[in-house]
Amino acid sequence: MLTIGICGGSGSGKSTVVHELIKRLPEETVTVIPQDSYYWDNGDKTEEEKRHINFDHPDAIEWQLLIAQLDELRKGNSIEMPSYSYVTCARSKETTQIQPHKIIVVEGILILTEPELRDLLDIKVFVDADPDDRLMRIIRRDIEERGRSFDQGMRHYESFVKPMHLQFIEPSKRFADIIIPQGGKNVVAIDILASRIKLIL
Repeated sequence: MLTIGICGGSGSGKSTVVHELIKRLPEETVTVIPQDSYYWDNGDKTEEEKRHINFDHPDAIEWQLLIAQLDELRKGNSIEMPSYSYVTCARSKETTQIQPHKIIVVEGILILTEPELRDLLDIKVFVDADPDDRLMRIIRRDIEERGRSFDQGMRHYESFVKPMHLQFIEPSKRFADIIIPQGGKNVVAIDILASRIKLIL
């Protein structure tokens, strides 16, 4: 079993890299664990409190649950992965059963900031992208998926996303084994990564 961590700033193209990687690997060999599923349940907070949740800080993640469930998958056991909604800031009562496969991909903006999680990753990847490109993707996603207005998205970026990226995410790049610039557009880098994974397997 091979465990791969794919990290990078918000809007860097991590999800695209994961999608393109899966396309290049044999069917039914990849399990994907999104970091976003492991945000703490904030459903009991007021609407005002929810607007001030810092999703880009490592403390927003229930790391011990993520690490414990990843460890179970590495042992060959299935898990009940939580489901989180950015709209309600709450975990759903329903969970998703995840089966272990030969390749486990853990994807998220903060996964290389947590030492205990890093120790479980065989390959650590950092997806890099131009800050302007990331900003445009973040604002579009905030409006389309998270119910924010343009002004709310900009304020959220200035208050949380940018400072947390500089403080936590960008420095975590030094823990990466592979850096993929240009995100999911970098076909050459994704092909090389896929070839390396096939070779290891």
